[in-house]
Amino acid sequence: MNEIDFIGYSAVHPDNFVYDVPNGFAGYLLLFITSAAELLTEDKIVRVSANTAILYTPGCRIYYRAAGEEYRNDWIRFRSDHSFVEQFPLRNVPFSVTDPEYCHQLFKLLTWESSFSSSESAANISHLLRVLFSKLRESTLNDTVSLHTHELIALHKKIYNNPQLSWNVNRMAEELHLSASHVQTLYRKQFGSSCMDDVIEGRLRRAQDLLEYTEYSIREIAERCGYNNVEHFCRQFRQHNGCTPGQYRKNALRDKTENPPTHYTLGGREFIESGQ
Repeated sequence: MNEIDFIGYSAVHPDNFVYDVPNGFAGYLLLFITSAAELLTEDKIVRVSANTAILYTPGCRIYYRAAGEEYRNDWIRFRSDHSFVEQFPLRNVPFSVTDPEYCHQLFKLLTWESSFSSSESAANISHLLRVLFSKLRESTLNDTVSLHTHELIALHKKIYNNPQLSWNVNRMAEELHLSASHVQTLYRKQFGSSCMDDVIEGRLRRAQDLLEYTEYSIREIAERCGYNNVEHFCRQFRQHNGCTPGQYRKNALRDKTENPPTHYTLGGREFIESGQ
């Protein structure tokens, strides 16, 4: 059972904001703070930085306030008997969130979903809560959070979402306001791969998708994936996939012909399942 009592995202309060509930709530309060703040935890006031979360359990005193500047947060008051909530590793203790934008979007989706009352809303809310708590659990287990973790994660996403850009280490260093060598060291420590290896990986993933699902020419695909030289694209694609772009497209077309998608209906809704 998951029941949302109240929820909101991108709430903004003045620099004198104080929130105090001495006896807590009957349910949980999950707070995601996106500005500096001060919290009461273990009978003492602690200052936390932006992108900090805390799960308050039922009956626990709740006290937090602005820290001399505008206060911002996402929040949800809810009841749950699911293990992913009841067995969450950190309760009533603040922790840093490693992927704040991802979590913020989940709060937004939960807010939107809770405003509807369709037959699917309860299931959708449970799924979204499970994903949110899974992401937050990752944060509690991450002991490598550093000053630049959030910026590195944002850069990692941007690389994969924008393979057409003219990526190079100097450009990345400018975005993070660090030296090129420092960016490379931090990036490899965070993700286990070099930043330029991920650029190539992101470009070739996009190329595979365009080869399989569009009719763009090989040259057009190369340009859309950030390659100025089609020969360089073909050479790099073959090294990565063991075949040329043209061969990859033919193989994908043959697989679709031999294994057409299956259409089926479940609960009044139509689904398509790709052939194996």
